[in-house]
Amino acid sequence: MTEFEKGPRGQRRGRGARERILSASLQLFRDQGINRTGMNEVCAAAQVSKRTAYQHFASKDELVAEYLRRFDPDVMPGVFDRADLSPRERLLAAFAMPASTPLCPYIAAAVELHDPEHPASQYARDYKTAIAARLTETAREAGARNPEQLGEQLALLIDGAAARTRVLNHDSFPTAAAIAAVLIDNAIPAAPSEQSSDDRRAPGSAPVPIGG
Repeated sequence: MTEFEKGPRGQRRGRGARERILSASLQLFRDQGINRTGMNEVCAAAQVSKRTAYQHFASKDELVAEYLRRFDPDVMPGVFDRADLSPRERLLAAFAMPASTPLCPYIAAAVELHDPEHPASQYARDYKTAIAARLTETAREAGARNPEQLGEQLALLIDGAAARTRVLNHDSFPTAAAIAAVLIDNAIPAAPSEQSSDDRRAPGSAPVPIGG
């Protein structure tokens, strides 16, 4: 039997109230921030009653955490799970963000909430740890000398580019990608043919490594 609920406008709504609430929260939290968006506003946009909203989410905190989970539950599968790219290409693909990319929602949530124990703050930490882990795993596949270090460096670059893009209203990812390419090439031993070419390079012309 189909389950119905009654929205604030007296309209009968079918199953799907949870998805409408999540869809409304995704847009509102992204466009105007978490703290500026109240549950009344979410309910109005989702066309559900407040009672129905709290049947699906015990609190706004729980809704915020679920909102973050919906952004990227599989941790950038469109980058890290691509079999058509080499490991090095996958590392660089992590920086192929469109110019319209907003500030990372995980960074935005952590900045707004100011509470490290908030469920959303905890999820943001878990997600950022997962991104660094996937970068590290891919760096290891690529043959990096120190994949953990390279993974952390690239994760920092991604977050820095996201924040700088938001602050300056200018796409910083191309610059970050160029820096990433240098880091990656310095971290991955050259193939024999490339090493031979390096040996023929004139003294004093070797590139200066980046990173510590």
